Order: sequence, then structure tokens, then C-alpha cells
Amino acid sequence: MFDQLSRRLGMLFKKIRGQARLSEANVADAVKEVRTALLEADVHLSVTRAFTEEVRMKALGADVLYSIRPADAFVKIVHDSLVKFLGGAVFPIRLDRRPSVLLLMGLQGSGKTTTAAKLAAFFLAQQKSSLLVTLDRSRPAASEQLEKLAKKAGVRFLKTQADAPSSAKTAVAEAERQNVPVVILDSAGRTEVDPAVFAELRAVRDAVPVEKKILVIDAMTGQVAVNVAKGFADEVGVDGVILTKFDSDTRGGAALSVYHLLRAPILFVGEGEALNRLAPFHPDRMAGRILGMGDVVSLVEKAEQSVKVEDAERAAKRMAKGEMTFEDFLEQIRAVRKMGPLGELLQHLPGGLTGKIKFDTVGEDGEKGLTRVEAMILSMTKAERRRPDLLTPARRTRIARGSGVQIDEVHRLVKRFEDFKKMMKKAVKMGMMGRLG
Repeated sequence: MFDQLSRRLGMLFKKIRGQARLSEANVADAVKEVRTALLEADVHLSVTRAFTEEVRMKALGADVLYSIRPADAFVKIVHDSLVKFLGGAVFPIRLDRRPSVLLLMGLQGSGKTTTAAKLAAFFLAQQKSSLLVTLDRSRPAASEQLEKLAKKAGVRFLKTQADAPSSAKTAVAEAERQNVPVVILDSAGRTEVDPAVFAELRAVRDAVPVEKKILVIDAMTGQVAVNVAKGFADEVGVDGVILTKFDSDTRGGAALSVYHLLRAPILFVGEGEALNRLAPFHPDRMAGRILGMGDVVSLVEKAEQSVKVEDAERAAKRMAKGEMTFEDFLEQIRAVRKMGPLGELLQHLPGGLTGKIKFDTVGEDGEKGLTRVEAMILSMTKAERRRPDLLTPARRTRIARGSGVQIDEVHRLVKRFEDFKKMMKKAVKMGMMGRLG
């Protein structure tokens, strides 16, 4: 997400930093390039115009034109404008009623049903159980899919064959009876919006006390998604947005357009199919990622969710003593993989660091590389994993055969392991690991 936009803006900022001073002329050129970058990212035209006009007016202020470091001032203006157009602040989803009824809306294929289960898993992590119900009678598979996802998430599912408003009423009554705090209504999806869709949603909205009307948008659909969103906002009302497929290689125009046009905040972004891959949306962190500043805070939060504190502390103590083994190394690799796809994790790092991280130990593809590392370590005996000094040339040859790699890869793995061991020992002594605890 936003890779193309990040590259374009990065090139622009590099060019600006070569200027001793900013003038009206080079500000105009810079703003023109920002406009091109946004349009290429599939940002809505009206949003692009509003964004570039705001940047232009602020950049022409005396504080910027005559500042000591005008380029940095310009970067800050773009950053602050991105934060504003992405929503300005985090909008935590507040549930004030009991039961709180959430109505999920969106087109077919937007990931709405999976998102319903992800929301339930999110609330369950906050000690709030949910009742899931599908309002889609036209697609029997929708009910089966949601039932399976509810079971996987560990939450209740209600099966009903009634029309949408009646099903919603039944769900609320059942939640009241079972004292379930959250009801998530998965409305029927369509391949395109039409009056019948909106009429049904309004009927549901009027039948039960819906606390939040949440629009689920496929981030890959760009401006199409924005046009759809406006239809839902005008006809039914939208209280918040969830963007799905946010980990895809798309241009990101929907994310930059939807808040400005709807004035409805982006509540969450979905990344991947796993039920724990729903994250609250942070405009400031996303702006940092777009501008190559990284989002280390989110990365640390992912680590805290994936790694048990006691395991991290135990590993840190071993590393401090220089006692790290291949078993520890394997645990670290598996902990990283629990946090999500490697490429996605690297996107959270500042641009400069991302470029410096290579996986030449095991090939260019980091994800496949980690799989090969696991295979090599698992091809070692327990004694070899605990005592790397036992890895004689003959043993390394056996490990290479057992894991299906070349002997050179085993040599590189051992070398990198020793380097990693030294680096982690220094890091622990400097107190870096303690921050993750």
C-alpha cells in the first residue's frame, strides 16, 4: 500500500533538499509534483485539489520560504496535511449501548463477512463477546461462511431465514436474552449498489437501534470505492469505515480520499485473512509510512501481541550471557513470522533502514528465506542446535542434504548466526531489549 506514492514523494523531497531556498516558483513545481503523485495513487480529483491547495498556501508562508531548512519545513507541511486528510486522529470505536448493534455494509467481495468475524475477535480480545448474524438470504454460502468464521473466532452465531429487518430484531432479542454486549449484522452484499440495497439497509436501520453503521471498503478499488462510499453515505448514512486488503500492492487512493469526502473516520484496516489482522487506523503513523519515516510504534505493538513477555525476558537473559543457541534463533524467527508477512513488517521501518536490510543469507526473498532457515535448523540434531560448535564440515553437509539446500547456505547461516548472536548480546547490554518488555 502507498509504495508508488512513497517513492514519488521521496524523489520530490530529495530534489527539494538540493535547493538552498524555496521560492514561489519551486514551491509551484513541488506542488505540481505532489498533485501528479496523488493522482497516480488514484486519489479522488476533488481531494487532490483540496490537498495541494492547502500545501501550496502553507508552503508560501514566510515561516517556510525564509526558514533555515525550508525543505524540512515543506516535508512537515505535507506530513501534517496527510494526517489531516487521513482523519486527523485515531477514532476508537466506542460502544455505549447494550447490546451495541453494528451494521456492516459494503459491496460483495469487499471482505465484509471476514471483517465481521475480525471485529468479533477484536472485541473478544477486549473481553466483549459478540453475536454474529448474516442478513443475506440470497446467498446461502454467506451464512455458512460466517458460521465457520464465528466458530473460529470463538463467538456466537445466529442462524435465521427471515428477512433482514426481522433477522436483525431476532438477533438483538437473542443478545439481550444471553446478555451478549455486541451484535454484528453482516448485511447482504451486491455486485453493484442499487435502490433495493439501500432500501433494505434503511429498513434494518429503522428496525433496531443501530449504534454504528460501518462501511467496509476494498482498498484495491480506488476511486470506485469512493464513489460507492458516497452512495452509502447519502442513502443510509456512514458512521465509520473499515478498509480491507490494506496489505495489497495497491495505490492507496481510497484511504486518502474517503475521510475528506465522507467525514466518516477510518476505524480499522484489515491486513491479511487471519482473524487477528484487524488494526485500529492511526493517521499519523500512516502518514509517516507514506513519507518513508516508518511506523516503529505499530511494529512494537505487533511484537507485544505476538511475543510473551516471559519468553522475551528469558531469551534476553540468555543473549546477555552469550548463550544463544539455534533453538533460540528458531524461536526468534517464529516470533517474527507470527507478527505477519515479512514484507509488511519491513514497511513499518523508516525508508533508509528498509533498504539496508537484506536477506542474502538465504536468498533475495525474505519470506522463503526464513522457511529455508527453519528447514536447516530443523535438520540439525538437538545437540547441534544447542551447541553450534559441533557443526563440523561433515555435519554441515548432512544438514544441507536434509534441508534441500546448498552447503554454502549452511555456511552462511552459521556465520550470520554468530554475527546475530554478537549483535544481540550488545543490544541486550545496552538495554534495547528491555523496551519491548
